[in-house]
Amino acid sequence: MKALKILTEGIVQGVGFRPYVYRLASDLNLKGHVRNLGNVVEIIVEGEKTEDFTKRLPNELPPIAKIDSMQISEIDTENYEDFRIIESKDSYSGVSVIPPDIAICDKCLEEIRNPEDRRYKYPFNACTDCGPRFTVIESVPYDRERTSMEDFPLCDDCLIEYRQPLDRRYHGEAICCSDCGPQMEIYHGQDKLDVENPIRKGAEILKDGEILAIKGIGGTHLVVDAYNDDAIKELRKRLNRPNQAFAVMCKDLKSLKNYAQLSEKEIKTITSNKRPIVILKKNEGYEFPESLSPGLHNIGVMLPYSPMHYLLFDESDIDTYVMTSANIPGEPMMIENAEIINGVNDYSLVHNRRILNRCDDSVIRFRNDELSFIRRSRGYTPEPYTINYDANDLDVLALGPELDVTFSIARGDKVYPSQHIGNTNKPKTLMFLRKAIENMERITKISEFDVIACDMHPHFFTTRLAHELAEKYDAEVLPVQHHHAHSVALANDHGIDDMIVIAADGVGYGSDGTSWGGEILYTDINSFERLGHLEPQLMPGGDVATRYPARMLASILKDDDLIRHYADYFKYGEMEIKNIKKQIEAGINVGTTTSTGRVLDSMATALEICHERTYEGECSMKLESAAYYSTKNLEIPVMIENNQLNTTEILREVVRLYQKGEKKADVASAGQIAVARGLSELAIKSADKKKLNDIGATGGVFYNEAITDTVKNHVEKNGYNFIQHLNTCAGDGSVSLGQSIVAKKN
Repeated sequence: MKALKILTEGIVQGVGFRPYVYRLASDLNLKGHVRNLGNVVEIIVEGEKTEDFTKRLPNELPPIAKIDSMQISEIDTENYEDFRIIESKDSYSGVSVIPPDIAICDKCLEEIRNPEDRRYKYPFNACTDCGPRFTVIESVPYDRERTSMEDFPLCDDCLIEYRQPLDRRYHGEAICCSDCGPQMEIYHGQDKLDVENPIRKGAEILKDGEILAIKGIGGTHLVVDAYNDDAIKELRKRLNRPNQAFAVMCKDLKSLKNYAQLSEKEIKTITSNKRPIVILKKNEGYEFPESLSPGLHNIGVMLPYSPMHYLLFDESDIDTYVMTSANIPGEPMMIENAEIINGVNDYSLVHNRRILNRCDDSVIRFRNDELSFIRRSRGYTPEPYTINYDANDLDVLALGPELDVTFSIARGDKVYPSQHIGNTNKPKTLMFLRKAIENMERITKISEFDVIACDMHPHFFTTRLAHELAEKYDAEVLPVQHHHAHSVALANDHGIDDMIVIAADGVGYGSDGTSWGGEILYTDINSFERLGHLEPQLMPGGDVATRYPARMLASILKDDDLIRHYADYFKYGEMEIKNIKKQIEAGINVGTTTSTGRVLDSMATALEICHERTYEGECSMKLESAAYYSTKNLEIPVMIENNQLNTTEILREVVRLYQKGEKKADVASAGQIAVARGLSELAIKSADKKKLNDIGATGGVFYNEAITDTVKNHVEKNGYNFIQHLNTCAGDGSVSLGQSIVAKKN
């Protein structure tokens, strides 16, 4: 007889792992125990078939579980009488982490739709295979008393299931029923309504065109009927969100196919137990009001993921609802009932389970049939990334940039990215960032840091926070250039040691103190070298030129006759144009930028597609959507000199073609392609110089499918290997990951 001690790390808590171990040990007639030790699971087995146990353990796991490492050692036998699941201890700090929130499983869904089941129509049904995890946990080990479910002691019936090792609810910390679990209530303003079924009442008021707030698993949605133009416009008015597309939730795949195009990969992603929002192209059957997704050829869609979502659709004949985060733009989602009830909504559907970790919906877009995260949050956080390089022993906290922030915590070869935090130039979001860091420290059991990594921009709130936290932890501050961090996250996706990278986005603080955003970089992970870029352009008024891209267009064109056609896009008409010219000549409040985003925004203005940015990326996104409908191939010449792409001539040609009478869509397509070809040629020249075969693409511009396609085709046609993001964000959501890897790389 042999005895083994096995320490397992990975996603091994809150996923039915201990019951699985119990069943496997019983099947092999082994004795011993299993228990949580902090964020590691300890298994003791003794008997004749211990080797069979270690072979089968990683290969027959429950659906959500994942073993990253197994530390096996032989120990003395204790002659256990049986195999048990014993009480947890908080005595070991490893690199395991709890799983993310998972969509309701088929078995739980069947129960809430079965009139004979005791959980019929119960909106908080869950088991070890599904339900909330990250959003309800306070600390590890993951036991009920360390979650917000501690407020709901189990009834006798649930307790039997919880204690029965062969039941799928055995030690399912989120399990409950209508007798012992959370309850829903509905309010009209601040008045609680006395109704038997709050969800049914919610469905009724949505049909009447009202705005309903629904408190869910990790936050709150504002909901209206997606077919009701008046309701959508009223929601926009109250949120002061005039143009940004609203995401929708569709009741099922069959209904979704009526209005959106879906590839096999998109179907697999949108129906997965992660349930992200997926950006899909509209099809010919699209009949929603223009106010839902104004000026765009695509729409963000998700399928139901919680019991309450399914029940809402079951009580209604509406197949699609607007489901947008309940927050002021740039601020965190509402999670407190008092705040929700006092929001911009007419009615509030709330519950009494505390949300301990806000977690916004994840957003994914496919380009040339390859997945890219726009926002990696619910369904994925806090699953770690593995560093594909030799990592040092330092514990690292990386704070990301300033907009679309995530932070990351790194230990060993694992990086734990946070949920989406948002724009930290808002005080409430910065406060959310601080609290989320504290929560992640408890969950990962990493609470001391050797390095605080941050952006190079000296005035970012995250940079200031880095210096504050460095004092607290007696840690080193490591500034990492914005586009270098982008590049490293991309390289890690593929395990590439060095590469040429096209980094194209709206803005990133350059090592020369100017604003970058159209860069050709070489990186060996530890460092980077700038090898080329877009032509530097002046930004009259600094950030004002970002909101009103006609100012950028005037600066780039440098032609009074051309810019006069756009006088209506300036608040004070031709007088403002003259003042901008004087401002540039005097050099007063005039920045310099190589940003691809600013060039694309100017192009959108030149083509009279968009002349004011009311949300991040608006003008460039509308430019892409206009170009999507192009039917004619126009060509705009590309001029490169001194490793710089001449964007002035591209913009002038865009204006000339448009004023000559070419269709807006055709010129938009030609303009995008010219910028993409120019960036590709710069990258190929740099790859030749460095004798490298890998050329990568990163930054928010590479959410644009046409630009990504053009770069990919041009790079590959010239014999190079094109690299794009696989499991990370092309935009700023993975900057903290890149910062972490730079700090951890030996």
